[in-house]
Amino acid sequence: MQPEARQLEQWLNKNYNGKMAYMENHFDKRIDPTKLVPGAKSVVSLLFNYATNKKQTDQTAPKISKYAYGKDYHFVIKEKLKEFIFEIKQQIGEVDGRVFVDSAPVLDKHWAKRAGLGWLGKHSNLINKQMGSFFFIAELIIDIELEPDGPVKDYCGTCTKCIDACPTDAIVQPYVVDGSRCISYLTIELKEELPNEFSDKMDNWMFGCDVCQDVCPWNRFAKPNNEPQFKPNEKLLEMTNSEWKELSQEVFNQVFKKSPVKRTKFSGLTRNIAFLNKK
Repeated sequence: MQPEARQLEQWLNKNYNGKMAYMENHFDKRIDPTKLVPGAKSVVSLLFNYATNKKQTDQTAPKISKYAYGKDYHFVIKEKLKEFIFEIKQQIGEVDGRVFVDSAPVLDKHWAKRAGLGWLGKHSNLINKQMGSFFFIAELIIDIELEPDGPVKDYCGTCTKCIDACPTDAIVQPYVVDGSRCISYLTIELKEELPNEFSDKMDNWMFGCDVCQDVCPWNRFAKPNNEPQFKPNEKLLEMTNSEWKELSQEVFNQVFKKSPVKRTKFSGLTRNIAFLNKK
């Protein structure tokens, strides 16, 4: 069994996936791309920067993860991947395969690590020496034999900033995250009521969480992205704490049109905001 498969199996056995039952599905496809794309010979891993210097104006307002400031990355990157595979076909002829953006059972971080795009940090996110970790990972799984790049070494050293800073102690040991305790899981994936044990540990996050990446020393190398579609919605950045508390379905639809935040729906976001304001 490949090391990645063994790690995933152990992680699932400890129920670190919480209510994300889909993580248990298609185990064979996650560890073997040829079962996902018949005839596949290579995985091409790609990174797409979403780092930004923009911040929400009201420092007391509930917080949204940086990746959700602009247009949903699924739409943006999938279009770019289609253009990329078209260019490949123009250059070398017929290529068969599929493009993936966080939308299928693909071990994207592990493939990116194998491709030498970075190493998995103690917070389990991929870190790149030149870019930090504020990027999306995507793949082309294709039927062309390519010369693979080798992995790079782990540069985390003795640093434990991400572990020490995690508000919910979700990083249970270096390189292992209990997903069921992660604020991103609680605010996005969990569909039922938020557990009371986290009532004073959410660090005012209403959608996602950037804490482990914000404290990572490697993100001092992160440069703001230049993708127009990731430009933050100014209305989102300028909303005050009181405006978030009074959020209506109409305003939600306006602010989060084509946004990743739509995934949690109006009911999910207002649930999260109410939980943050629970006394």
